[in-house]
Amino acid sequence: MKRILLLVFCFITTLTFGQDFNETLNSIREAEAKSALHQMLFRANPNTGNYNVTYHKLELTVDPSVAFISGIVTTHFQAKENMSEVTFDLADNMTVSQVMQNGNSLSFTQNANDELIITLFQTLNTGQTGIVEITYSGNPISSGFGSFEVNTHNGKPVLWTLSEPYGAKGWWPCKQDLIDKIESIDVYITTPQFNSTSDEYVAVSNGLEVSQTINGSNKTTHYHHNYPIPAYLVAIAVTNYSVYSHTVPNNGNPFDIVNYVYPEDLGYAQTNTPVTVDIMNLFTNLFEEYPFASEKYGHAQFGWGGGMEHTTVSFMGSFDRNLIAHELAHQWFGNKITCGSWKDIWLNEGFATYLSGLTIENLDGNSAFTTWKQQRNNSITSQPGGAVYLTDTDTLSVNRIFSGRLSYNKGAMVLHMLRKKVGDANFFQGLKDYLSDTDHAYAYAKTQDFIPIMEAASGQSLTEFFSDWLYNQGYPSYTIEWNQISPTEVKTTITQTQSDASVSYFEAPVPLRFLGTMGEVLDVTLNNTTNTEEFFNTVNFTVANVVFDPESDLISKNNSVQLGLYEPPVDLEFRIYPNPTSQSFTIQKPESLIVNEIRIFNTLGQLLHQTPWSSNIDVSTLASGLLFVQFQTNEGTINKSLLKN
Repeated sequence: MKRILLLVFCFITTLTFGQDFNETLNSIREAEAKSALHQMLFRANPNTGNYNVTYHKLELTVDPSVAFISGIVTTHFQAKENMSEVTFDLADNMTVSQVMQNGNSLSFTQNANDELIITLFQTLNTGQTGIVEITYSGNPISSGFGSFEVNTHNGKPVLWTLSEPYGAKGWWPCKQDLIDKIESIDVYITTPQFNSTSDEYVAVSNGLEVSQTINGSNKTTHYHHNYPIPAYLVAIAVTNYSVYSHTVPNNGNPFDIVNYVYPEDLGYAQTNTPVTVDIMNLFTNLFEEYPFASEKYGHAQFGWGGGMEHTTVSFMGSFDRNLIAHELAHQWFGNKITCGSWKDIWLNEGFATYLSGLTIENLDGNSAFTTWKQQRNNSITSQPGGAVYLTDTDTLSVNRIFSGRLSYNKGAMVLHMLRKKVGDANFFQGLKDYLSDTDHAYAYAKTQDFIPIMEAASGQSLTEFFSDWLYNQGYPSYTIEWNQISPTEVKTTITQTQSDASVSYFEAPVPLRFLGTMGEVLDVTLNNTTNTEEFFNTVNFTVANVVFDPESDLISKNNSVQLGLYEPPVDLEFRIYPNPTSQSFTIQKPESLIVNEIRIFNTLGQLLHQTPWSSNIDVSTLASGLLFVQFQTNEGTINKSLLKN
């Protein structure tokens, strides 16, 4: 069967909607990366691996106008082995003045490796609990870029912390790793009651505000957080915040979204933050109840672009809806379940990015969501290589960990493609199962933990899918060749090339849209697993065109759709002449063949002429060049090429 390529449709996506989302995503990525910039060479300290932290009480004294902190941190910990010393991570420029255990003063040393090594009063045996009380002070600014920031807004002092991934040790003695979450914390923040212009300071931290106590010119604000939390998500912020709330109904168990904003931005914030309730309701309906509903959710304005998803209170550089959605999403994916290594950062960032997309899908509609996916795909395919899952070497680079193209955008689109592969019901059930899994809820998870949960929910093996799209690199480019081989059947052949040699063939559901001559539409999804794979689809109309991936569900680039020439046996008796021609052509056909319609296309696939049956067709008015003539017959569609002089 001979084939001639007729129509080539190359789909080049354009940025037509939601440009602000790309800008917001860049700000998010930059803020999260910025917080890590000076800390990425840090690795989990093996000297802190002999105990589990169960509780911290942070009694902190700060003044937003001064780059200084002092405090007492009381830590409860459980020995994992017999231990006579306990080690904490603490920047070496911070000064420890005293360590106590059960009323006894303990000896300790600090070293250039940012370790505080404490000799215990007596050896703790495996399983026993110890309590130490560390008194310390210092200027945390020099310990790391951005982990503790003192600045101004509108001339007013402001202080905030941002510790992802290893900045916490810059301002308090802790255990920094992605292994051990603190089971609960109390945070007491003592500040001057007022700033120099008599504006009252408001202190923010994780969990529920328990009390405010005035002591002379100072105020102490107490927060309690009763959920497991890693050290990098513990945060404080202090300035002359204006405070207002929204209430989430939460199926009869309401809780507050508390907003802490700069007074000069109050109107702007009050206009933009109410949508948080809608997004909260959406995520609750799609996944599960907000994980910290017994406490609060909140926003605290700070001085960076983008945001940071501290547990129960996201620090916000703006109140853009996409930013609100992204940081809220982290409360489930990142905070309730935290990535178990920085190689698995997509479990935080890819998920939060995708939930931002789901917000667009549900609040703005499918067209806007399609544009959002187009933008993700444009970013992903802007370079030929790159995997979502990081190598050990990758984790040495903050820019690689927080790659907008890979960790955020490709991670998000891999989730979307997984959704399309397993179906909505299985996809969302799998995510619910992941969030409720007792081994990972309020703990840590790695990619190898996530995959079997999705396999169990879908009943499918996903090894090949994740190998292609997550662990290996690049993207496919598709060629789709189609022809209507009978009035009721379309044959489609799919071929593929790969941008990176790490993948021999990207297996994926391939979406196509068949468009009929009378406006008919048929959407099909072809489960493509091999090259030059053929598919046959039943149609009840004459197909005029085929559109590849009409809603941008597939990571790909440089795709084409081609109309192939199908020549039934009768074609041997079917010809057009003269060919080439400058004026007209004549059709020779068997008497038994009925031609219902004749259509002429140019090489761009544009319909130039359409007419009922006639044995002679005038083409004198058509432009010179290669033309394609399509005959709709009682035995199928016959396609011929014609050279117009």
